[in-house]
Amino acid sequence: MSETAPDPASTPRVTVERDGHLLLIGLNRPEKRNAADVAMLEQLALAYGELDRDPELRVGVVFAHGDHFTGGLDLADVVPRIGPQGLAMVPEGGIHPWGMDGTRVRKPVVLAVQGTCLTLGIELALASDIVVAADDTVFAQLEVARAILPFGGATTRFARAAGWGDAMRWMLTGDRFDAAEAHRMGLVQEVVPAGEQLARARELAGRIAAQAPLAVQATLANARLAVREGEAAAEAQLPRELVRLAQTEDARIGMQAFLTRTDPEFVGR
Repeated sequence: MSETAPDPASTPRVTVERDGHLLLIGLNRPEKRNAADVAMLEQLALAYGELDRDPELRVGVVFAHGDHFTGGLDLADVVPRIGPQGLAMVPEGGIHPWGMDGTRVRKPVVLAVQGTCLTLGIELALASDIVVAADDTVFAQLEVARAILPFGGATTRFARAAGWGDAMRWMLTGDRFDAAEAHRMGLVQEVVPAGEQLARARELAGRIAAQAPLAVQATLANARLAVREGEAAAEAQLPRELVRLAQTEDARIGMQAFLTRTDPEFVGR
């Protein structure tokens, strides 16, 4: 008797796994090169919501199952669902992974990419905090070839990361570029041999998770504030944030570790 093949539609589009203080979030539609349909977008938003809410989780690691990070949007599934206000993709309890509704996950996200990384994959890299790319990764921001425009943050973030000329070179042509070019432009922070990207992303996430989590989140929030509202707004927040953090249990733990020359074990309080 032969086994019945699993129904791809019933398979979770996004896997979620806890590893200590890390939340491993995996795009899981490898038979379609992880092209994002609405179900994947919604499940990814819910995973980001879980990362944000759970005090035991300190860092998210986003990766993709299979040979490719993402082939971009599944246009046949997504385009018919674009309404007058755009695309609704964040269920209750979720957080927009690309931060395009004014909300952002409060904890760092480390991204690991490989193979094909198109359109929303680049935009997810731009919305993440550290990106590790396999040396075989091929990128393209090719919405203009599909008669649409990038709507996941590339129009506002690509030029900030790479500079105006480089951003326009790739966004307005839709041409493909490799991991070395992505690294030169600052879209990715490290390039590693293919197959090592997830291990390296987890290693970096582990280093972040070992630090005082409230201090990590405050640092991330202040840096984002500077980008969004300017240096003056971020500077105005620094004194009160410093006072707040100095009064935490983690601050006492950190000082004790400094005095005893031991490794601190922060508790997030």
